[in-house]
Amino acid sequence: MTDPAIDAQSPEALLRVVNPILRRALKTPLGGFLGDFMLIAFTGRKSGKQYSIPVSAHQLDGELYVVAEAQWKYNFRDGADAQVSHRGKTRTMRGELITDRSTVAGICERVATSYGPKKAQRQMGMKFRDGRLPTIAEWEEAVDGVKLAAIKLTPTA
Repeated sequence: MTDPAIDAQSPEALLRVVNPILRRALKTPLGGFLGDFMLIAFTGRKSGKQYSIPVSAHQLDGELYVVAEAQWKYNFRDGADAQVSHRGKTRTMRGELITDRSTVAGICERVATSYGPKKAQRQMGMKFRDGRLPTIAEWEEAVDGVKLAAIKLTPTA
């Protein structure tokens, strides 16, 4: 059996150190210099718990996306508002969870291609087998295997 083409496991120890720093920085004017990242603050759908999660910011066709395998993504099923701190500004945005296999694979493939293989792995928090860009079929396998999904963020009125 071969290794999967895409491994989406986050380095937990590194995140425990980096995330608190990003949480603070992204809410300040310093966040303007951290355009590759954004902070999403939202309320849990079922728990009512407040979350504040630093994530990579991905832009496609002028739209802002998050690609995630983490369970918190399900809070955006059926849409949810979030406070998004990106490029030094915080605004209310509507997040819509996208789980359709081919749509998510297409978003991931386009995001990865826009970065190139080395930066894509870093920005997307993933490891690509052989250091090359995955194919659409491999992205589709990752949607199923690691439960990748996308969240599209749009400004509220």
